[in-house]
Amino acid sequence: MDVNRRWTLSALLAAAAAPELARAQGGNWPTEAPLGPPEPFTFERLKAQARALAGRPYSPPQGPPAHLVKAVDYDAVGQITYKPEATLWRRNTGVRLFPISAAARWPVTIHVVAGGQARQVIHADELFDMPADSPLRKLGDSGFGGFRAMNPDDTTDWVAYLGASYFRSADPFNQYGLSARGLAIDTAAPTPEEFPVFTHFWLEHPPGAGLVVYALLDGPSVAGAYRITHERGARGLVQRITAQLHFRKAVSRLGIAPLTSMFWYGQSGRTPGDDWRPQIHDSDGLAIWTGQGERLWRPLRNPPRVTTSTFQDRAPKGFGLMQRERNFASYQDDGVFYEKRPSAWVEPIGDWGAGSVQLVEIPTTRETDDNIVAFWTPTRKVGRGSRLNVDYRLYWTDQEPTPVGAARVIATRFGQAGRPGHPAPPGRRKFVVDFAGGQLGRFTQRGDVQAVVTSSRGGAIEAVAYPVVGQPIWRLMFDVDVASGENDLRAYLKRGSEALSETWLYTAAAA
Repeated sequence: MDVNRRWTLSALLAAAAAPELARAQGGNWPTEAPLGPPEPFTFERLKAQARALAGRPYSPPQGPPAHLVKAVDYDAVGQITYKPEATLWRRNTGVRLFPISAAARWPVTIHVVAGGQARQVIHADELFDMPADSPLRKLGDSGFGGFRAMNPDDTTDWVAYLGASYFRSADPFNQYGLSARGLAIDTAAPTPEEFPVFTHFWLEHPPGAGLVVYALLDGPSVAGAYRITHERGARGLVQRITAQLHFRKAVSRLGIAPLTSMFWYGQSGRTPGDDWRPQIHDSDGLAIWTGQGERLWRPLRNPPRVTTSTFQDRAPKGFGLMQRERNFASYQDDGVFYEKRPSAWVEPIGDWGAGSVQLVEIPTTRETDDNIVAFWTPTRKVGRGSRLNVDYRLYWTDQEPTPVGAARVIATRFGQAGRPGHPAPPGRRKFVVDFAGGQLGRFTQRGDVQAVVTSSRGGAIEAVAYPVVGQPIWRLMFDVDVASGENDLRAYLKRGSEALSETWLYTAAAA
């Protein structure tokens, strides 16, 4: 998978004043950028286009020579700005376009839509301010790399689409972190991963409504039509994503609503010897709300090898990669502010049927690698000629948009088993899980709350739960055998027959 993409977006955030473009089109079209002739456009037309495209052999995207695109690197991108006066809907949503770059190699076609008509934004070097010797000038009129929507400050942006089918939002803290994709195909499968590409975009800003993005997806296995709406609020951005997918061939591992993030190390790991920060991650856990109503929490790991965890379900209510740790002191990074990284939550619309939430964790030794992927995989396989309709909301927010209700896991730690001051028993690890919220605050005495811990290897696990003195926290502590290989653990707190917390999941292994 592509794990080093984040630099380009941050490098393109700068905006600078520029001479006016004298290329106004007149009428109600929302830009002074040059536009092509109008053509009819509807989502139904886009669906028909995707269906027809899937009926033809796949044709890989054509772009400038790779060595020329590679030269538009981090430093070069940082010196290129889209001219503000060519901004789409400059006095409203404010959409600016990205150039092709090393991280967005394939050109995309961008249109603006108004009144059922679409006009292509014509690429020209004059739309960008750049040095005379910029490597971008060698690419000619090769197309755009993507686009972003600007905040009212006209400097920062709140959503961006750039590279393959990637997009992400900075809401609600004006800070980018994890990304989403249109589709994931064969992630961590025996065959190479496929990255379908958004090849064409149509952007619309209906009166009194937010930005609407239509996109055409194309790849060796699939073609698809997407409609993505955007609604911003105090808790962040909500996207409604509706897609119709047509498959050229069978797909062994299909990833619906994929999220991509970074986890280097956190509470449960040890700080690398060459880094001074206590934690570094865009997300610290996978949250799942099952079709049966159970809330699950799986802390993320930086594993020694690529691992895939599967959580079987039917008609899930939601899942997401979350950043729960919101304290600056936990990161101490005053440059990139990991405590402000957004969480992303997928809310299925309609019955998604049987399937599983898949979590892929990839080893990494640096914070620039996106090494975490989560998505929904339907049990029913898609084959050649299949059609699949997908509908969901994607929340870019601080936490789960629907309150958990029960107590949440706020920390996971592990280390040597046994008692302090005594020899550590071989082949065992100690786990410490902290819970807070829900009804736990009503209970203040050890014994008020019971711990339930189960293991995939069977056998009883002695666990203790107790309130932490002076803190609104209940702590669960237990030792577990890891000498015999990986051990899948489940734990929660209860009182009598009533569950008081979400269910904590983890795969224990030898250190």
